[in-house]
Amino acid sequence: MMRKFIVMLISALAGAEVVSAQSVHATPWQSTANEAVATPDVDRFVERLLADLSLEEKVGQMIQADIASISPAELAQYKLGSILAGGNAAPQDQLRSAPQAWLDLTEEFYRASLAADAGTHQPIPILFGIDAVHGHAKVLGATIFPHNVGLGAAHDPELIRRIGQATAAEVAATGIDWTFAPTVAVVRDVRWGRAYESYAESPELVGRYASAMVAGLQGRRATAEFMAPGRTLSAVKHFVGDGGTLAGRDQGDTVIPEAQLSAVHSAGYVAAIKAGALIVMASYNSWNGVKLHANHYLLTEILKGRMGFTGFVVGDWNGHEQVPGCTKTSCAAAILAGIDMLMAPDGWKELYRNTLAQARSGEIPPARIDDAVRRILRVKAIAGLFDRAPPKQRGDAGHFEELGSAAHRAIARDAVRKSLVLLKNSHHTLPLSPHLHVLVAGAAADAIDQQSGGWTIDWQGNHNSNADFAGATSIYSGIQAAVKHAGGSAVLSRDGRFTHKPDVAIVVFGEGPYAEFEGDRETLEYSPEDKTNLSMLRRLRASGIPTVSIFISGRPLWVNPEINASDAFVAAWLPGSEGEGVADVLFRAPDGAVPFDFTGRLAFSWPATAMPVRFDAAGGVSDALYASGFGLDYRSPSSTGELSENAHIAPHFQAPRGSLFFAGHPTAPWSLFVADGDAEVHVTTLHQASPHGAVSVTLAPAGVNASWDGTQSGMLRISGRGADMRAGSSAGQTIDVRYRVDQVPDGAVTVGMRCTDPLCGTAHGAMLDVTRTFKTATVGAWRTLVIPVSCVGAGAELASVEVPFALATSGKFGVTIAEVRLASHAHEARTPCPAAAGSMSAELTRSGGSP
Repeated sequence: MMRKFIVMLISALAGAEVVSAQSVHATPWQSTANEAVATPDVDRFVERLLADLSLEEKVGQMIQADIASISPAELAQYKLGSILAGGNAAPQDQLRSAPQAWLDLTEEFYRASLAADAGTHQPIPILFGIDAVHGHAKVLGATIFPHNVGLGAAHDPELIRRIGQATAAEVAATGIDWTFAPTVAVVRDVRWGRAYESYAESPELVGRYASAMVAGLQGRRATAEFMAPGRTLSAVKHFVGDGGTLAGRDQGDTVIPEAQLSAVHSAGYVAAIKAGALIVMASYNSWNGVKLHANHYLLTEILKGRMGFTGFVVGDWNGHEQVPGCTKTSCAAAILAGIDMLMAPDGWKELYRNTLAQARSGEIPPARIDDAVRRILRVKAIAGLFDRAPPKQRGDAGHFEELGSAAHRAIARDAVRKSLVLLKNSHHTLPLSPHLHVLVAGAAADAIDQQSGGWTIDWQGNHNSNADFAGATSIYSGIQAAVKHAGGSAVLSRDGRFTHKPDVAIVVFGEGPYAEFEGDRETLEYSPEDKTNLSMLRRLRASGIPTVSIFISGRPLWVNPEINASDAFVAAWLPGSEGEGVADVLFRAPDGAVPFDFTGRLAFSWPATAMPVRFDAAGGVSDALYASGFGLDYRSPSSTGELSENAHIAPHFQAPRGSLFFAGHPTAPWSLFVADGDAEVHVTTLHQASPHGAVSVTLAPAGVNASWDGTQSGMLRISGRGADMRAGSSAGQTIDVRYRVDQVPDGAVTVGMRCTDPLCGTAHGAMLDVTRTFKTATVGAWRTLVIPVSCVGAGAELASVEVPFALATSGKFGVTIAEVRLASHAHEARTPCPAAAGSMSAELTRSGGSP
């Protein structure tokens, strides 16, 4: 009953079509007819090798560890099948390592994998994987291509193939065999923090692009290109339905009928596997309440059965720990469901031991172990890994001139030009003469990190500067070069102020970098609180200056006020390292000719309000401001009417300012976690227990019900990107928690915040004893706990707070939390800090009312 309520509530308020969960039924999933299958010789080789492996070696092949938690010596000992360099991992933990350090690392691990099998059987090389999702962007000097959301607007599969081939060449130069790309999600709610990893809302376009990217990375199947030097394996992700979750919540639940799951969300997999993809990555999300990492029907019966996929399925980063009854160090259920290789970045060693024990006991049958290992060995054989030399001896490795080469940058620059979508061009403001005096304004104008987005050098992409992008060009530097060449001038002013009135102003603004759940949004309103850019646009236009907006974003957003305040408006998405591609299209040539027109057309519907567009049963959208396929060029009529500036935000998503948890869910981009011992798990379902069961939570309309069983210490916490809370602390900001005690605690209860960023230095926040507050509260009565931020941290502790709220106890305790928010009480008496541990001041609680 409660699940039905949540589904209907979120669906209705999110603007999504309400579809009740249905039992699975026969649906015509397409066969992949994979032509890159093993030959009889490969099959015989794999069977001979499989027969020579011990059970310990077989289990090792099924586990992938992160380079941050495994050494070459450990790899040789445990004989794992793969390692990866995750979002924040790098050689010697140095994110800005030189390319040579990456090659040295791959060489060392590769040789360790061969030494592990010396003298016993054919050595089995590891697969080394990395997230090269828009170029080899973790490595300094690499070409950074536009993110997929922009590439979709180009509507050019051949361009995608060329990008894949260039990316593969740069990956191969560092000795790496495998990239976790492409993402083939078909996004239905762009509030999702991974929307920019999707090419389009059209399954057909996603399918065409998936095929092209796989062919570019691996080489065309059934030709001499396939896995030739300069090529790398792909991994098609995330199977399946990751782009269809309720309210666009990362790792959430996709509640749709099977026919819709097949028709909309499988298109990229069918096309990619037909193109020769050998690896599919399972998704974090659930389908109708069942986690994909535990979904035998979809992974085994559909993907491997009905679709005919003969490669292997790899899990996502600790994705198995979200399976009920599993932890990151033990999950037979995921293997039984069809995961062949578990991505276990930090818990790999204990996972290996537990999986081995489960295999020995028969909990995981021998046939399932053999099936998984057979698939892994088959992929390694088809890809030619057994015949490849160590990385440093390969003809395609060590050629660091491939990284950011002129040829690759030319492809990226072309991609930028083709991805730009012109949404407004009043009075034919564009194209601009390069002979003008141009003011370039906005915080994003000279910020290569912002135009590159997430998955760039590090996971979130938000700790970079222009100095990290040798050979790249910002949008401003591209404009400057274009006008200087023609005798014009360009001046950079972040705030748009000027001493000499310009002929035109180009304002570059938009979203900052983010990745995954840290990019989730409550609404599509671009900037509900900070109106700096809107004020700048209005001020410039009021001064009689023609104003061109260049909008940097990982998705379409509601920017009606900003469009109204602009003479021309360009959706530039996340263009990557070649910012000069923007200037190529904005300006005429010195002789007045137009070398490049706008050819980009929306691959996603642009919202008319701050709520997501709605799709009908046929996949059509009728409530968009600009439909998919829209885009102006220099021949288009220039008249544009005034747009409504009413955001029409649904009440369920009108969270109070500073909200961390509201209306039964964490306020995006914040996330809810439960933890015990040394492990934690992201709460992505209605019911979730901590890894060892010390604390369990249920999301309900009234809030989050949390219950501790008293077996060990457990923590409920809200986590997200580090926020600087020093100013708030000085201004008297508080953490306000609306709660109801359901079971009086029988042990100490603490509350506080944590700072885990390097900016914290040696200080990491504090936990305050609030035992008395909860022990004396009336069971069933709603109260508000008010905690001054200054009580739980000072100075460097508050520089980058990633956990603004945490609640912990080792005893039995039950509480429902309706709301958590950062509040300002500037006009009220300053709330005191606790006088001593266990004696929370009475002034810190307020009672009465309902949630």
